[in-house]
Amino acid sequence: MVKWKSAHEIGSLSVCPFMWTNAELEDAFLMAEQHPSPSRSSMHRRAFLGFSAAATAGALVPSRAHAAPAIKPERTLSFFNTHTGERLKAVYCCDGIYQNDVLSRINHILRDFRHNEVKPIDPKLLDLLHELGGTLGTDAPFHIISGYRSPVTNAMLREQGGTHTGVATTSLHMVGKAIDIRIPGVGLQNLRRAAQSLKLGGVGYYPSSNFVHVDTGRVRTW
Repeated sequence: MVKWKSAHEIGSLSVCPFMWTNAELEDAFLMAEQHPSPSRSSMHRRAFLGFSAAATAGALVPSRAHAAPAIKPERTLSFFNTHTGERLKAVYCCDGIYQNDVLSRINHILRDFRHNEVKPIDPKLLDLLHELGGTLGTDAPFHIISGYRSPVTNAMLREQGGTHTGVATTSLHMVGKAIDIRIPGVGLQNLRRAAQSLKLGGVGYYPSSNFVHVDTGRVRTW
């Protein structure tokens, strides 16, 4: 049984969501016994662990729509940029901490290649992709059709293709919260269904262009 660490407990570190284990809870209780406060000095150890377990059981529900994704000590992502031919496979989160050097490399491979413009990619989008690969049971690289888009590129694509292309005026691509992908060996419909099952953001289906759009905006499909 586990308990989610709060923002107060993890401070200002760049962290992935992670959890307290029962061993950590016991260590914390022992520390509290050595340095008791009036509010906790009378709390029995069993009561403390029982309360934590009960609180966790109530907070963590089985539905993916409400429960946080399962967490692994390391999270790895693999990318192939279909426009530049660049490849990247790296651990972007280790022991609950986002690896800033790897995030910079991911920002680069997901850059607006037309203008060589790099912007930060939302770590939640990376977690979404990690969950998506796990749901599909594949570690194949995500083929990047479009990552970050500068406002200039977004306007150009919208003008060239018109409103039917799905290029929104205020696209989440422009703020690093969206990506268009396909995965070798995974059917496009399966990719869409898996992304929709996560309920972690928007999912767009573009069979004529052979890609699926995912983002960390509100949950919606088209």
